[in-house]
Amino acid sequence: MILIGQYDSPFVRRVGIALTLYGMAFEHRPWSSFADADRLRPYNPLTRVPTLVLEDGTVLIDSHIILDYLDGLVADDRVMFPRREPSRHRALKVATLACGLGDKVVSLFYEKRLHENASALWVDRCRCQIEATLAVLEADRSDIASEFWFGERIGHADIAVAVVLRFLGEVHPELVAISNYPALRAHAERLEALAVFQAISQPFIAPA
Repeated sequence: MILIGQYDSPFVRRVGIALTLYGMAFEHRPWSSFADADRLRPYNPLTRVPTLVLEDGTVLIDSHIILDYLDGLVADDRVMFPRREPSRHRALKVATLACGLGDKVVSLFYEKRLHENASALWVDRCRCQIEATLAVLEADRSDIASEFWFGERIGHADIAVAVVLRFLGEVHPELVAISNYPALRAHAERLEALAVFQAISQPFIAPA
């Protein structure tokens, strides 16, 4: 398999971490969706990352769809999205909130990057959405005593939250105070200390 995209994207990074944890061999092509758009377009006309090229040439896009495919390749005792309810929809909710937060981080970045005078209304809306999502995730994580969100094994929800929190801190370091979310901060720090998180990592590089 070939994973296309840079690891400063939380969406690419969560896929790279999952592939590594699953022990699945893959080639990483750290292409930028901007600078390398011409190379990426033959695989993905949307020129978005992550893009995963399977061994038979099939191309998958969107991190959640990619992870759903990878989960279908492993046994129930290794899968990182639970297959049984109610654990499944609870984990999906956490991961979806985290990825939605990541989308808001990206949206806010481009609003500030592409417009000489950023819309104060849009900036405030994104900030409120980010803070509201952090508050929900903080309350949820605070009620859990286990090492990981849904038990003693790491899951996709754990990964999504951690990689998006790092992304938020690097892209908008002054936007929110992570100290206001101690459970999330502890969660992220614990995961970022893991060898796989340190290996699948890249500081944020703003598109030119």
